[in-house]
Amino acid sequence: MANKGQQPPYLHLAELTASQFLDIWKHFDADGNGYIEGKELENFFSHLEIARRGAGVDPSNAAFKEKMTEFMQKFDKNKDGRIEMSELAQILPTEENFLLCFRQFVGSSTEFMAAWRKYDTDRSGFIEANELKGFLSDLLKKANRHYDDQKLQEYTQTILKMFDLNGDGKLGLSEMARLLPVQENFLLKFQGVRLTAEQFNAIFAYYDKDGNGYIDEQELDALLKDLYEKNNKEVDSKSLNGYKQSIMALSDGGKLYRTELEIVLCREPML
Repeated sequence: MANKGQQPPYLHLAELTASQFLDIWKHFDADGNGYIEGKELENFFSHLEIARRGAGVDPSNAAFKEKMTEFMQKFDKNKDGRIEMSELAQILPTEENFLLCFRQFVGSSTEFMAAWRKYDTDRSGFIEANELKGFLSDLLKKANRHYDDQKLQEYTQTILKMFDLNGDGKLGLSEMARLLPVQENFLLKFQGVRLTAEQFNAIFAYYDKDGNGYIDEQELDALLKDLYEKNNKEVDSKSLNGYKQSIMALSDGGKLYRTELEIVLCREPML
């Protein structure tokens, strides 16, 4: 969380390291909810203007509000009126922009899920710290980025600090997906329909008619439509098909087992 007595760090720099980027994020995401919004956003933009132009700014001034509107039109990709981590990566000059590297490696949610499956070898819904290092190493190779062990270690530690909030050395799927481009992060679409363990068990049992422990693509399609209808959320068929394909990337030969679907739809993976 931000210390209001401190000046925001590093905004004046021509290039940021991954850890400096994280410090900026933590400073302005004062409540730690994963977004820079409201007063945080106004605070961020005014300090960014000061750092870039070297002049004082008055947030109550009409010209300031107009500039901020233009700024949001450019960088707020999903038009939700707040800045997410992947959007901040477009704004700040991050060294070798490792967040953009990530996007080049997994440019779509389907690719992300396929990559996740490769590294979440035990299907736990988490990537361990040592698995994360391999994940990032592959990422940098695919993006043709030169790096040494020290830099790889820095990236690994930075992402752990970003997402491993309880310090157990593991990263969850929904946390890592925050690095995806906003419009590709289909997991964000499920935030309003996340299920408790009891709800998940009931809905999985309903669609797994024969009790064999998995559902197929057709059953998933019906399940997702049902979820959206019950939560009064609108979704077009193209988007729904995209979400379905992303989730099916976790399937085993077209069979989507309980553990895979649980990762996507449950608030907390069951033990």
